Amino acid sequence: MRYVRTALFYAMLVLSTIVLGLCAIGIVVTTRRSDWAHLCGRLWGNLNLWAAGVPVEVHGLERLTPDRPVVYAANHQSWFDIFTILGKLPVQFRWLAKEELFRIPLFGHAMRMIGYIPIDRADRKKAFASLEEASRRVREGASIVIFPEGTRSRDGVIQPFKKGGIILAIKSGQPIVPVSLSGSYSILPKGAWLVRPGRIRMTIGHPIETQGFSIEDRDKVIFLVREAIRQYLTTREGGVLEAETSTREVRSAAS
Repeated sequence: MRYVRTALFYAMLVLSTIVLGLCAIGIVVTTRRSDWAHLCGRLWGNLNLWAAGVPVEVHGLERLTPDRPVVYAANHQSWFDIFTILGKLPVQFRWLAKEELFRIPLFGHAMRMIGYIPIDRADRKKAFASLEEASRRVREGASIVIFPEGTRSRDGVIQPFKKGGIILAIKSGQPIVPVSLSGSYSILPKGAWLVRPGRIRMTIGHPIETQGFSIEDRDKVIFLVREAIRQYLTTREGGVLEAETSTREVRSAAS
């Protein structure tokens, strides 16, 4: 059954990417409405969740503020995080995504047309330019989704955060909304191809205001955001913070 489900998922992934990618491009070209084109992305996410047989529990929708631009910061365990956020986060937003995705034929072009922002992690200068562009977009009223870990976790445990995404949020002056994604790693771990049955829980946390913080406060903001995300993960997924590790080592040495 898993092989049948996996085959259905990949067939849907290819078909939906082609059809909805063309649809998104066509909408932007003919109407100049990237917000309408984003709805194609939402449908794309939901179709692929359905094809994989992955139900999603969503909590915290009452904490969303669609009329205010924010930076959504989510942990990253699997491809299915992308499907989940696109399909189940019922607001307009744009992705800050690694540049490699924009090189995928059709898919990448559709992402550019909708207004998603590529970031080249291998080129420091280009990466900072992308962060500045994303910060400007937020100040002008667009919400952005980032994965502060930078890439998928190899073991499902939340990784240390990169500073770039948090700096863009501080520069924008807008709130960071933590998004906790639990259960997606077991469905499709990094490096695997066989889809496993499972359920994803997405929890939207309380907004964290960035006004009053400066770039020098980035480590403090990272701690606040990472802890807010960990709050709704399992004990295993949440791992431990460096501060907790140090405390445990001190207690161990003292005993």
